[in-house]
Amino acid sequence: MIDYRSVSLWLDQLAEPLTPRPALAGDIRADIAIVGAGFTGLWTAYYLQQADPSLTIVVLEKEIAGFGASGRNGGWCSALFPASWQRIAREHGSPAAMAMRDAMRDTVNEVGDVARTEGIDCDYHRGGTLTFVRNRAQLTRARAEVAESLKSGDDDVRFLDSARLAEAVRAPGMLGATFTPHCAAIDPAKLVRGLADLVVWRGASLYERTPALSLAPHQVVTAGGVVTADSVIRATEAFTVELPGRRRDLAPIYSLIVATEPLDDRRLEALGLADRPTFADHGNVICYGQRTASGRIVFGGRGAPYHFGSGLGAAHDRDPHVFAGLRRQLVEMFPSLRGVAFTHAWGGAVAAPRDWHASVLFDPVTRVGSAGGYVGDGVSTTNLAGRTLANLVMGEKTALTTLPWVGHTSRKWEPEPLRWLGVNTGLKVMTAADWIEAKTGRPSRIAALAGRLLGG
Repeated sequence: MIDYRSVSLWLDQLAEPLTPRPALAGDIRADIAIVGAGFTGLWTAYYLQQADPSLTIVVLEKEIAGFGASGRNGGWCSALFPASWQRIAREHGSPAAMAMRDAMRDTVNEVGDVARTEGIDCDYHRGGTLTFVRNRAQLTRARAEVAESLKSGDDDVRFLDSARLAEAVRAPGMLGATFTPHCAAIDPAKLVRGLADLVVWRGASLYERTPALSLAPHQVVTAGGVVTADSVIRATEAFTVELPGRRRDLAPIYSLIVATEPLDDRRLEALGLADRPTFADHGNVICYGQRTASGRIVFGGRGAPYHFGSGLGAAHDRDPHVFAGLRRQLVEMFPSLRGVAFTHAWGGAVAAPRDWHASVLFDPVTRVGSAGGYVGDGVSTTNLAGRTLANLVMGEKTALTTLPWVGHTSRKWEPEPLRWLGVNTGLKVMTAADWIEAKTGRPSRIAALAGRLLGG
């Protein structure tokens, strides 16, 4: 049996026991079968119950609710979407891109509203996001981002000079930061476990330790029995690659995280971040952090390698070299953290489509649907996906069902070893680009090469 508390800080600090619910034992029938008890599956169940409380809904989970990315991410409930608004505008037109952007921003509020209404205490606090500028190259990118935002008529992305930044956080050496209000810090395990309890209380059946062996129209086959359903929803994100014929649909890319001990008042005063903004920097290799409600600093980032054949496994969740780099980077950002203890380190896979574009799919004929490909931007995007899938299943045409990610399909990743070479080369190029920029102060052209390799 897996020690579920060892999966992440979030699961470790839950007050509730993490005993799996009973597995499926026999064939059953339902109106809706949902595979995956992470955010996507549970939000879909929640909004279907809102639409029609009489629906019989079965949720199948390989481990326990929140075992995957939903219980081990960085806790950003943001308006970020893996594909840029500029790219969506090129492919779908500017009105569609702005509709998608606005829907994502509304979703940040929706998650908080549901948590409050349903009594899910997930430490939701909307403090926005500070993205630090650590060198001249990053300053060029930051100013370009603000200019691009203003060009589109949006003044919600603002530049803070070093003096303004110092009012919010003590991070000496920063040249400034961009700020957007469209992000909340949360405890993701409290949210996903609270959603699981809620949909079960409202009548859904949740079978844990029940991996799906295959999915087909109106049928999900598991080791414990077959679920026959009018509609089947796949909400398996990175674990999609374990299903038959789907090894090349997504690339599982590992993101790792470290967490400090709870900081005392003196440390917190020296640090700042009193309004709990999430934070990152304008580097090429993604990083992300938050100050938790309990006074810890949680900080994560990319850097772990992609594993050959889209490999998944508990051994990939931990990389001492990457953990050491994250601890070092965090202390470089905040020298006042020097000497603090780091108590937790964990990781997990995010799902990257070949074109870095999340999607929601539903075939009204076969009544098979799915959502995913969030590339790490899933805490809020999953809520929007759940609402959209509920509309599609119920046959309702709404503003959500016309958003540009609905019906989007991504081409498959290249076969191995090309996939392994491309993803890992892209990661190394991005890492090298950050090193060059820190040394020269000039934006690195090789970062664009990495973008082409990774398809983003």
